[in-house]
Amino acid sequence: MAEKAKSTKTRSGKQTGAASPDRDAGESRNKKIVTGAAIGIGSAAIVAALLYANRRGKTDRNEG
Repeated sequence: MAEKAKSTKTRSGKQTGAASPDRDAGESRNKKIVTGAAIGIGSAAIVAALLYANRRGKTDRNEG
């Protein structure tokens, strides 16, 4: 026989147990926000490294 997942109410009145579609959508949204932030930080790091490398390269050429 199939058993139903037990769900209990928390103090806030929300039910725990199987994930609801609203909760899945919220988790998906959070994952997208975190992924976007990580891409933005990585992109900024790459740009900073390229600017730094470009700056150092110009001064080395002028000295020689």
